[in-house]
Amino acid sequence: MTEKLKRTRGSGNVFEDVGFAPEEAENLMLRAQLMSRIRDVARGTPQREAAKQFGVSQPRLNDLLRGKISKFSLDALVNMLGHAGMRVELRVRKAA
Repeated sequence: MTEKLKRTRGSGNVFEDVGFAPEEAENLMLRAQLMSRIRDVARGTPQREAAKQFGVSQPRLNDLLRGKISKFSLDALVNMLGHAGMRVELRVRKAA
């Protein structure tokens, strides 16, 4: 027996799609994007060295690499990227 699967178009924010309030979902999405960028920069570098590059301890970097999003604020992530010589830019636009 074959069943038809129902597809639903996502909102573009997975956190909102799984039930977070829009404001919290936006914050989580921004944090996830910054964490992903840090992960990309740290890739291929020993954790101890990468942690020093971002100005945090190795266990703190390990939490980030393991995706523990609740342990990181936007401020902390921006500071980590700044410590590594990167600049974070923010763009604000009207919601659809």
